[in-house]
Order: sequence, then structure tokens, then C-alpha cells
Amino acid sequence: MNRSLFGEEFIWGVSTAAYQIEGGHNADGKGPSIWDVFSKKKGKIRNGHHAQVACDFYNRYEDDILLMKQLNIPHFRFSIAWTRILPEGVGEINREGINFYNRVIDTCIQHGITPWVTLYHWDLPQALENKGGWTNRSILEWFETYVRLCVDSFGDRVKHWMVMNEPVAFVGAGYFFGKHAPGRWGLRYFLPAVHHATLSMARGAKIIKERYPTAMVGTTFSHSVLEPISLKTRHIHALRRADAIMNRLFLEPILGMGYPIDAVKALKNLKKYILPGDEDNIAFNFDFIGLQTYTREVIQFSMLMPYVWANIVEPRKRGIKHTTAMDWEIYPSSIYEALKRFQSYPNMPPIIITENGAAFKDEVIGDRVYDAERTKYLQDHIQQVLRAKEEGVDVRGYFVWTFTDNFEWAEGYHPRFGLVHVDFETQKRIVKESGKWYGEWLSR
Repeated sequence: MNRSLFGEEFIWGVSTAAYQIEGGHNADGKGPSIWDVFSKKKGKIRNGHHAQVACDFYNRYEDDILLMKQLNIPHFRFSIAWTRILPEGVGEINREGINFYNRVIDTCIQHGITPWVTLYHWDLPQALENKGGWTNRSILEWFETYVRLCVDSFGDRVKHWMVMNEPVAFVGAGYFFGKHAPGRWGLRYFLPAVHHATLSMARGAKIIKERYPTAMVGTTFSHSVLEPISLKTRHIHALRRADAIMNRLFLEPILGMGYPIDAVKALKNLKKYILPGDEDNIAFNFDFIGLQTYTREVIQFSMLMPYVWANIVEPRKRGIKHTTAMDWEIYPSSIYEALKRFQSYPNMPPIIITENGAAFKDEVIGDRVYDAERTKYLQDHIQQVLRAKEEGVDVRGYFVWTFTDNFEWAEGYHPRFGLVHVDFETQKRIVKESGKWYGEWLSR
């Protein structure tokens, strides 16, 4: 396998998220996000960790971007922290926050790195959550205000945008299971949040295109390749319900297919939140769709999970002993299968892998980090991307998750996904062997 097999136009990069790397939680006028508040609640984050400092990217962005340049990384995906530029979510603009992202963007361009901006990567302003957050239909206007500010402030230099990151994750974990910020749970929160997030994806994209018609605009969806634990009817039906929630719920409306309400009875209650005109404003012809996939999941029928009546069978219960630090099965062909699934949709735009990577327990010896497992994971998954591309899938890019070890949401700092090791006490960076391999791969 050689990089040239992908073609000169294929996009290679790394992905990050503001809350996971920036730190500076209250620096220079930044307001609190739902994750700032959620992280302070006892028992919500593993080991009581928080992201008040994280990777200190807020102060170390120049060094980190220079390190990307040294590793030949040509594209950098990062997100804007809503509360850094609008501390209350709406209202007064924080110019210091605007200036920070201007510096990040300008530094990328100075070093020949293309900035790719994600507008929403889960860190909703707490002030808006106090008003209902994604369950409040007013968020359509709040989000529009935020997007317009970003586009007006950065659109002269940022030509690649992603509206949202994995809506099923922040809506499902945050408004149904309560395991992520803001910690709400139940169908009465989940359903309105689903609809408002879906509408906001299309609305945000339209705003960018109105201002900069030639900008490349996408949005990202997580996708898990699902298999039933057996071919018994109850497990097959459980898989179909799980697939509707995990994989189809946000993607299909954007593609003009509507919500998969026939697959899960509870989704029929979405209709109460759909107002006249909404169905005409959900679909959008994105320039690309970001696919984020890491593994496969095996599904079985379960009476313990209401509405879906299904759960995931953990790899170790299936006899798989070697997993990632997140207890995910290492299954490289899942990325191939996910790409083929996306390509099967009739209205699918070009696809970019906007996240793929793995967390392992890295071995640090002196000034070297030996992470052969991660290198192999990346190599094997990139090989599967090439396989899909050679079979006609219109896949145009691959971003590694992630550049530096970071704050991994409810898991704290335990899982390390980075190509670059971070000592969170000293903030010392060490390029891992996987990072060196990726840099060499990109130099070919």
C-alpha cells in the first residue's frame, strides 16, 4: 500500500475538538459550557477528571500547529468553542475569543495547513441549556446567530466547514441516557433534541452557503457496523431498531428520506415537534458527508433497553480478549462496510472519513512512545479505505482521531487516542511511533 494509490487530491489530516484540547476554561472572557458544569458533578467523569487545562492548546496552539507541519499533516480539523466567542450563547460578542481563532486559522495558513472548522462539537453554552438547550425550539435562532458570527469572522479564510459532530452522540448520550452533558435522560428530552439538531444542521449549512457559495460544507455522522448475535428473529428485529437509532436517525432526514419512524415505534412521537414547513427545511445537499467509524457492534434483543429493546454485546462476552482501551473490538473491515453502506444511499454526496483511530495503553520509554498497536490499526483501516475506493466508493479523505491525547469526555484522560503523547502534568509532547509513521506516510 502506498499513499499514491489514493490519488493526489485525496485529503489527509487529523481531527480535534475544542473542549477536548483547549483548556482555558474561563480565560479571556470565555463563558461556561455544559461540559464545564457537567464535569463538576460528582461521579460523572472517570477519576473526577476535568478539562479546565486539558492539552492547553489555548496557549500552545502555535507549537502544536508547528508540530503538525513537521509531521507533514496538510489538513487540521478543529472546532470553535461557542462560549469562547459568545459567553452567554447569544448577545455580547467576546472579541478575545474571536481573536484566538483568528490566530489559530492564520497560523495554520502560515504553515501551509488547511483549516477545517467544526461549528458544533458538543460544548453548548450553559446559559442556553438553562433555557432548555437542544429541547427548546429557540435553539434554531440561537444556533443561527452563532453560525453567522463564525462565518462572518472566519469565512474569508476558512473554506471547509462541518456543521455538527455526531448528533446521535450528543443527543443520545446527553438527552436520553444522561451519561454526557447536560445529563438529561428520557424520551421527552430526546425527541425534541433530535428534531432541533436535525433542523439546525441544514440551517447552519444554508447560512454558510449564502455567505460563501464556493465553500465546502459538510456535517459528520457516526456509524457503527452492526451484526446480530444470531439469526434468531428477535435479534434481527433488535438490530433493525438499533440501526434506526444509531445509524439512520440523523443521516436519512438530511438525505431527504425523512426520519426512520417505522423502525422504532417511539419515533412516531417526533411528529408532535414537526411544525408546518419543517419537512421542507430538513434536507440539504451537502458538499460532503463526514463518516466517523471505529469498530463493529454485535446486537442482541434485550428487555432492559426500553423503546429499542436491544443492547450491545461486549466483545469480551463474545470471547474477544484483545480490544482497545475503550473495550472496542479491533475490526478493520468495519470501515469498509460503513463506506459501502453510505455509498448505497442514492443521494449520498462524496464521503470523507472525518474520524478514525484507536486508544491503547501506550508504553513510554524515555522520549519515545511505542504504540505498535495503533500504527497497525491505522494501517489496516487505511487499507480498507483503499479497498472501498478501488471498488468505486466516492471517498475523498481520511482524518485520524486524534492529534494529541486529550480529554475523552466521560472517560476523562484514561483513553489515549493521540498520535502525540501528552504528559498532562507537564504538557510535554512526544510524537508516538504511530505519529512518526503517519508523518512518513504523508511525506511519500
